[in-house]
Amino acid sequence: MGLYRRGKIYWYSITYEGKRMQNSLTTDNKRLAEKLYAKVLTDIVEGRYFEKAEAKKRTFENLKERYMNDHSKVNKAVKSSIRDESLFRHLSDGFKGMTLAQITPARISDYKSYRKAEGAKVATIARELEVLRHALNLALREWEWIYKNPFEKVRIEKPNNKIERWLTTEEERDLLKASLPWLREIIIFALNTGMRQNEILTLKWPQIDLKRRTATLLVTKNKEIRTVPLNQTAAGLLKSMGRVRSISGYVFTSQAGTKIDARNVLRAYYSARKTAKLEDVRFHDLRHTFATRLVQSGVDLYVVKELLGHKSITMTMRYSHHNPESLRSGVEILDKCYNSATVGKKNDLEKSLSH
Repeated sequence: MGLYRRGKIYWYSITYEGKRMQNSLTTDNKRLAEKLYAKVLTDIVEGRYFEKAEAKKRTFENLKERYMNDHSKVNKAVKSSIRDESLFRHLSDGFKGMTLAQITPARISDYKSYRKAEGAKVATIARELEVLRHALNLALREWEWIYKNPFEKVRIEKPNNKIERWLTTEEERDLLKASLPWLREIIIFALNTGMRQNEILTLKWPQIDLKRRTATLLVTKNKEIRTVPLNQTAAGLLKSMGRVRSISGYVFTSQAGTKIDARNVLRAYYSARKTAKLEDVRFHDLRHTFATRLVQSGVDLYVVKELLGHKSITMTMRYSHHNPESLRSGVEILDKCYNSATVGKKNDLEKSLSH
């Protein structure tokens, strides 16, 4: 049927590969209607028409639901999935009820401004936008809901994570003194293994080999099994704890012998650090303390990388500034060159004087 008028407004009706598309061009201007109609035909031929139609049909709520059910809850740890749910709750304030076609670079920019005005930190906004960008990437590449990701034109400000906080021996003593006995065990273990909180809380006794002094981690951030060597402090702690083991099999347990909830750990940790007057030290900084102490003691960065379970040495390089002594051998070469040149000049001088 092509281009036609219904009352004063121009419409189009097209049948393509058995599908009929009929829609208003929302104009009574014939020349403009012809241009818009030609654009529709181009989109159909180049395969963009149905993608645009899908983007107008799918909503932010559809995006969140599929991302959480098909990706987050399937591919991420429970803690990460809970965090994604929380991030989407904040995103809902800016995109609730919108179709994917309405989530434009301008809308995302407005959301950034809105969150900044609320006082949200750069890191918080970045995490929210990262999960939205990832969801839209899946909508583009796998679900075919959109034909272009609006984040191609949006910059996500990155927080400054270069400055790492670590504990001095005095701060460690104060924190341990302020901690409950069960939390003290977790902190000591974290400081001596560099394990992440979730890796510690999901650790079970069958994963521990006290004879070889190793712990095999089955639940890791990188989804890879890795074996961590235990020093005497960590092994000694487990040996003393192992005299009484819970039915649940977890190494670190609640009073009821069940797995400790991460929120309870943080609640107790925040209370202890407040008492110790160390409120700027996060639980994750125990891991930074482990790595920093190794590097400051001259341990090779590759060894630190393997102990931390980093996929790339780039992540571990953030600790390199803690050991300037490892660079000393480079500048000492100049001493040898200088001494060699001085000896050569001295020999030349002695020869000239002998004549």
